[in-house]
Amino acid sequence: MKGARAAKRYAKAILSLAKDKNAAEAVNKDMHDIRQTVLGSKDLQSFLSSPIIKDSLKKNSLLAIFKDLDNVTLGALDILIENGRINLLGSIAREYINFYNLDNEIQDAVVTTAVPLDKDLEKLIMSKVKELTGSEVSLKQLVDKDIIGGFILRIGDLQYDASISRNLNNLKRELKDNTYVSKF
Repeated sequence: MKGARAAKRYAKAILSLAKDKNAAEAVNKDMHDIRQTVLGSKDLQSFLSSPIIKDSLKKNSLLAIFKDLDNVTLGALDILIENGRINLLGSIAREYINFYNLDNEIQDAVVTTAVPLDKDLEKLIMSKVKELTGSEVSLKQLVDKDIIGGFILRIGDLQYDASISRNLNNLKRELKDNTYVSKF
């Protein structure tokens, strides 16, 4: 991935500065917003990568999109624009979040359900995952109607699949592999 090493270096530097200014949590929130917005818009990605668009327009656009950014985040945007690395903004945000989570012993968990979770169920899942892992959890929700019901929980490299579609597939495989012949 082009610029991956640079993204990591910038993310580490931003996190270091944010810690010094006691703003790591606020910058983490900013980075989540930035990451989600950049990932969700191919137009924004093209806009930031375009060598034709002036840096001043990129900066003004980013400030219009992301209001109320922490001073550390604003400074980081200035440096990225000045160094011609604003095209790495999404990757830098991802790396910042990873380093922040590592420093604060926060694990990423992804829960996939057939329907969106309500707040109470989300809190229950987060408390159970925290109980199992012994660390804080950042929970991301995905909705996939193909799982029919139940859930799939992924924490790091571990996955617990309690979906109905998995159970149906297992039953289908067992019936297909069954060599029992009826005596009728």
